[in-house]
Amino acid sequence: MDINFEYYKIFYYVAKYGNITKAAEALGSNQPNVTRVMKLLEAQLNCRLFVREARGVSLTEQGELLYSHAEIAYRHLLNAQEEINRQGVPGCGTVEIGATETALHLFLLSVLHDFKTEYPAIRIKIHNHTTLETIKHLISGKLDFAVITTPFEAPKNFSCEKILDFKEILVGGTQYRNLCEKELDLKEVKACSWVGLGRGSATYDLYRNFFLEHRLDIELDMEVATSDLMLPLLENNLGIGFVPEKLALPLLEKGKLVQLPVNCKLPNRSIQIVADKGRGKSLAADTFYKYLKCRMV
Repeated sequence: MDINFEYYKIFYYVAKYGNITKAAEALGSNQPNVTRVMKLLEAQLNCRLFVREARGVSLTEQGELLYSHAEIAYRHLLNAQEEINRQGVPGCGTVEIGATETALHLFLLSVLHDFKTEYPAIRIKIHNHTTLETIKHLISGKLDFAVITTPFEAPKNFSCEKILDFKEILVGGTQYRNLCEKELDLKEVKACSWVGLGRGSATYDLYRNFFLEHRLDIELDMEVATSDLMLPLLENNLGIGFVPEKLALPLLEKGKLVQLPVNCKLPNRSIQIVADKGRGKSLAADTFYKYLKCRMV
């Protein structure tokens, strides 16, 4: 099927703005021409891409599918154009990575400052999602690579390299101090209020399975979207929960949190850098990728 690629560019702008007039203005064109091109594209694809509404247009199911690919392609083309235009200046370009909250705090933040000092002209866009959502964005091509926490399942054509291991501990606010005197069996803390990352996160599934292996069925009393939100809730005695030891340490040292020792081994966890082996990286993305690998511990 021989379709003018300019049609896809116009389609991208119409879908982006949801309005033909605004798309025409952004393209330096006019409304009749944009409308004509969209009708031609629909005819050549033999499907309807847009539905007219009072204030513009909305995408049909086929339109959504096309836009999911057009958006990625357009972004890659812009990044390539930027690299070509700035080839005379070393260390330029844009990197788009996915990162979980835990990976950001335990590893990325300490590396980003040094990297930006060495490569100030490279721009970095960080997309913060759960591990599962990040893998989906990586598969779709929206990300150059990802820095995420285990557990996760990646396609066979993906490379997964461990950056570091980290330990999680069970903590609670000061009202749980009486539980710190001895190692606890999980059954002894079952009745406590539990705080944790919610359904849909890899951490939720990990600990859900962990409790089931110990023949316990524990439901969270408070679910949060990011690990950052857990610590304030735990500090304010709203429950107990598993958090990375490094993140809890400052509050433990200040006496705002207490550690609850348990008599069983907690699941092993690590931070890994994940990339699609079948898709090439831009020079900027490859530079940052290699820099992170050099900082593995």
